[in-house]
Amino acid sequence: MPAPATFALFAAATVVLLVVPGPAVLYIVTRSVAQGRGAGLVSVLGVHTGSLVHVAFAAVGVSALLYASATAFTAVRYAGAAYLVFLGLRKLLGRGAGDDAAAGPAPASARRLYGQGVVVNVLNPKTAIFFLAFLPQFVNPARGPVALQIAVLGTCFIALGIVSDGSYALLSSALAGRLRRTPGARRAIDRSSGAMLVGLGAYAAFAGGAKQA
Repeated sequence: MPAPATFALFAAATVVLLVVPGPAVLYIVTRSVAQGRGAGLVSVLGVHTGSLVHVAFAAVGVSALLYASATAFTAVRYAGAAYLVFLGLRKLLGRGAGDDAAAGPAPASARRLYGQGVVVNVLNPKTAIFFLAFLPQFVNPARGPVALQIAVLGTCFIALGIVSDGSYALLSSALAGRLRRTPGARRAIDRSSGAMLVGLGAYAAFAGGAKQA
């Protein structure tokens, strides 16, 4: 198990990293703005189910193998970017101006929001790099099984992430709540959310090198 001082330092560093918005946070914010608090919180649960996948991969060393291959890591990065662009385009090309103004775009179901959150974070290079380059610095083989230490630290990351991302969801949904009651503003929010997802996907695809978030 990690030493108490190491664990505390890891938690503090994790909080600093979590509050900096990345693909997962921006996905949560767009869903919260477009569909409200419930959609945002479901998206948070999906995102951190995806974090569990990263914890498992890191514990068994699969992520290290992926990171060692520039081609494989680049493929994952582009897959994540393409998925974000797909989600954004689907919102932008949904119901057009000729639709019933009061109806607005059809909201995604909780199941779909959850599944999309999982995929977004599984393919999130920022999360992958965290578990590949940052978390191992807090692992000490002398303190016990490495896989167990990664699991403990990963669980800490997920718990803090739920709190941090949940706060983003609650705040963004509250700020957009009144606007969503106006049909015109609701459509504008939906289109803006789609544009943000497309832009985020483009940024994820082209910003930095193959091993940068």
